[in-house]
Amino acid sequence: MTEPEQLDAIIIGTGQAGKPLAGALDDHGLKTAIIERGRVGGTCVIEGCTPTKTMVASARVAHLAGRAAEYGVSTGPVSVDMEVVRKRKRDIVDSWSAGSTRGMTRRELVELIMGEARFSGPRQVTVELQAGGHRVLEAERIFINAGARALVPPIQGLQDVPFLDNASVMELVEVPEHLLVLGGGFIGLEFGQMFRRFGARVTVLELTPRLLPREDSDVSEGVAEILTGEGVRLELGARVESVSRDFDGAITARFARDGEGFEATGSHLLVAIGRTPNTDTLDPQAAGIEVDEHGFIVVNDRLETSAPGIWALGDINRGPPFTHTAYDDYRIVRANELEGGQASRADRMVPYTLFTDPQLGRVGLTEAEAREQGYDVRVASLPMSRVARAIETAETRGFMKAVVDAATHQILGAAVLGIEGGEVATVLQRGVLPPYPIRVAQQPLHAPGRVTRPRLRPSASGSDTPRKLRNPRPRGGPTRATALPPGPANSRRPRIG
Repeated sequence: MTEPEQLDAIIIGTGQAGKPLAGALDDHGLKTAIIERGRVGGTCVIEGCTPTKTMVASARVAHLAGRAAEYGVSTGPVSVDMEVVRKRKRDIVDSWSAGSTRGMTRRELVELIMGEARFSGPRQVTVELQAGGHRVLEAERIFINAGARALVPPIQGLQDVPFLDNASVMELVEVPEHLLVLGGGFIGLEFGQMFRRFGARVTVLELTPRLLPREDSDVSEGVAEILTGEGVRLELGARVESVSRDFDGAITARFARDGEGFEATGSHLLVAIGRTPNTDTLDPQAAGIEVDEHGFIVVNDRLETSAPGIWALGDINRGPPFTHTAYDDYRIVRANELEGGQASRADRMVPYTLFTDPQLGRVGLTEAEAREQGYDVRVASLPMSRVARAIETAETRGFMKAVVDAATHQILGAAVLGIEGGEVATVLQRGVLPPYPIRVAQQPLHAPGRVTRPRLRPSASGSDTPRKLRNPRPRGGPTRATALPPGPANSRRPRIG
């Protein structure tokens, strides 16, 4: 039996929580092993935020080239070379991953171990090394940042069809003739618009009766209008029951809606209907770690698992699946375990951005959520067609919307569906949400963004009963505005996205 190596800390995964945590542990003089089974960087760098946004950028250039005449610019026929698009994506990912590797390996007390980790006892991890052999490690502190991957749904015939996921779709070297997308969430919509702009026909099959059901209906409809305006076909309320591949390679998805059967046939199939945690190879039960019915690790608001001395950070603990959430998990653990703090994810506000073009930036409560919580709501809205900068750049699709407490004039939340909507929403989070009321937000002098001031429309309830302001929060998620420091607006989901 191999004698366990004794360490101060073990980190499983090099994602957006694990990597900075390794540096913090080193700063505090703790001997640490960080284990990675794939490529250094985690989902965000390797197959999420970084590569998808490089390809979104390529798709936007193709889109603008097609609109060149609107700006008085003459161009020839627009074509897309997917091999070049892919190479650009790969080069950027390689650069970021290499930089992350260098950052960890130059740490004196941090050892990067490439291999597959699994628990072999309380506070004990066995690593099957990529180079062969294995090592057994023990530590008083173990941090799990192993992430999640694309969920493969139990749809009849799916295993017999060469379907794509969020990672493999970015490796295509030719534009699909017709891309079928199962799922109208962040991943499906971003890739759907992207490949439509590359020149593919695109059909999105979404189970819910409208896109983005957690958003207000006007926001959902605004996103749908933008996508259909570019030629993306949306099949909403579609329950996919089976898929099959014809002798000529065509893929057919059969779906039901309102009791009737329908079909959609394409050349390629992208499955983008959710994520599943990477706990299946970790054997968490060997360490006494509780998981839920879907395999996600159960944690408290300090991110502690059911096993003493073990924490779970990022997607694997079923928190909001965004890069900035994982980084904030690191902040909580660092504050509590290294700095003697009392940080918690309770009541943290989680902003996010959908990277369609234009973007949808969201922070705080939706109008529906505010009404459900009993607020007397007023709504300030402004179409992008009334924003001078949007007019000047011919980017007038979408609108901005703020939800305001009529009693206190406090902004409870905002949605920005417009050019650089994620950046605008981040500004709102930093300077407008608690403790600033809307009258304060309307007054300061800013650099010229050239935005016309929106008007408020009154609450439908007509109530003027004063209410004590409660911290706004996204549905089903943690909420305190002070818990998650605002980060760059490209902090989104789907760690895919």
